[in-house]
Amino acid sequence: MALILTHEKTDFDAVASQLGARKLYPSATALLPHHLNRNVVQFLNLYWDSLPFLRAEDWKRRKIDTVILVDTQTLGNVRGLVAKPMVHVIDHHMGHQPKPGWTYEVEPVGATSTMLVERLQARGIVLTPEEATLMLLGIYEDTGGLTYDTTTTRDVRAAAVLLEHGAQLNVARRFLNVPLTERQRQLYDALIRNVVWVDLEDLQIALISAVAPSGFDDEISSVAHRLRETLTPDGLFVMVQLGDGVQLVARSSVDEIDAGMVARHMGGGGHSRAAAAMIVGGRLPSVIDELRRF
Repeated sequence: MALILTHEKTDFDAVASQLGARKLYPSATALLPHHLNRNVVQFLNLYWDSLPFLRAEDWKRRKIDTVILVDTQTLGNVRGLVAKPMVHVIDHHMGHQPKPGWTYEVEPVGATSTMLVERLQARGIVLTPEEATLMLLGIYEDTGGLTYDTTTTRDVRAAAVLLEHGAQLNVARRFLNVPLTERQRQLYDALIRNVVWVDLEDLQIALISAVAPSGFDDEISSVAHRLRETLTPDGLFVMVQLGDGVQLVARSSVDEIDAGMVARHMGGGGHSRAAAAMIVGGRLPSVIDELRRF
């Protein structure tokens, strides 16, 4: 059996890439992760009957010998996964060390969804308006609406193809601009009071840290996005104490700061403009010191 998997804390590019892979490999099952970003959950709840996903809680253990891994190069634990499955990666995050026996399609575009749109178009596979909208959200979220420096002409062309398939811009705007929850607002307020600016060769880098409010279980990426809009730094590194670990969210606006390299050093991953890491067992003071030394 083949599964289509992606990373936890799932954003629109990840789940859209699962959709694209499912259209390419219709016999495979697109199994959603346990933890999805709030705006992704809201979109899926609204359009669930139009989309070919299986929720994590509905998964029944079966033998899995093939995995199509999208928008990530890390294979998580799934019940039924054989010891050495065949793994094929479709991703846009560069710089990872290939694993022996795995096959790869890794290309320098702004979103993994772009790669899937190109392959769907090459095969003449038609998307419904709901599917096209989800894939457009994947491209828009990872490219900042085609404004990030990592955006390529391929991303722009893929977005145009999706509009031709009926992607709805009014829906995309709605789900890309979801207000912060009350606890996200509390975290934002704590972080904005604890900004340390580092001047590195005329680059302005913001190091921001805080302990998450009690019971916090929302994604931090939305908070980091608001901080980036408010502070407009060249580099943004948000560190949040979550129980026994520290979540790092890294963003970069310039070529000189590689957010992905920093995140990989801290045990995570991502690309040059956006990346993240979960430092299990970490404490804020030691994580901040390590980041400063790097």
